[in-house]
Amino acid sequence: MGEKSTQKRQFILETAKKIFMEKGYKSVTMKDVVEACGISRGGLYLYFGSTKDIFMEILRLESQEADDLFSSNIAEDAAPSDILALLLKEQKKEILRKKNSLTVAIYEYFFENKVAKKENMLRMQFDGAVAVMEKLITDGVERGEFYCDDPLGCARNIMYVLEGLKVAANTIGITERTVDDELLYIMQGLVLEE
Repeated sequence: MGEKSTQKRQFILETAKKIFMEKGYKSVTMKDVVEACGISRGGLYLYFGSTKDIFMEILRLESQEADDLFSSNIAEDAAPSDILALLLKEQKKEILRKKNSLTVAIYEYFFENKVAKKENMLRMQFDGAVAVMEKLITDGVERGEFYCDDPLGCARNIMYVLEGLKVAANTIGITERTVDDELLYIMQGLVLEE
C-alpha cells in the first residue's frame, strides 16, 4: 500500500471510530462512513468490506495503542506496586470516560456477533490482561510488596471487577468516588503493610 493509500485508510478508520463512539456499533452503516469521510462507496470498499471489518481493525489498533502507551509509561526498574497503581489509574480513566469511548460499541458488537473463542478479540484482551496481572502479582509477592496465595485467581478477580465497573459506568452510572473506593479495595487486598 502506498503512502497515500495508507493515509486514506487511516483517515477512514479515524472517522469511523468517531462514528462508532457516537452511535455505538449496531447503528453504523457503510453509508454513514462514506458520508462522514466524503468518499465514494466504491472508494470505501477498496479498503473495507463492511462495518464489521472497519470495527475489528479499530479494535485491533486500539489494543495495540493501549499496550504501547502503557509499556512506554513504565520505568524499567518500576516496582510491581507502582505498575499496578499505573494500570489501575489508566483503567479508572477508561471507566469514567463519558465521551470518546468505544465501550458501548464494543459490547454491542460482541452481543450481536457470535465470535469463536479463539477469534474473540475481547476475550483475548481479557485473558492477556489476566496474564499480565498474574505476573505482576507474582512479582510483587516475590519482592515482598504483595501478599497473595493465588495470583491467578486474584488477577481474574481484579479484571472482572474492572470489567464490571465499565459496564456499570455505561448502564447505571457510577461516581468517581465509587471507582476510587473499588480500586483502593483492590490495592489494600494486595499490598503488605510495613
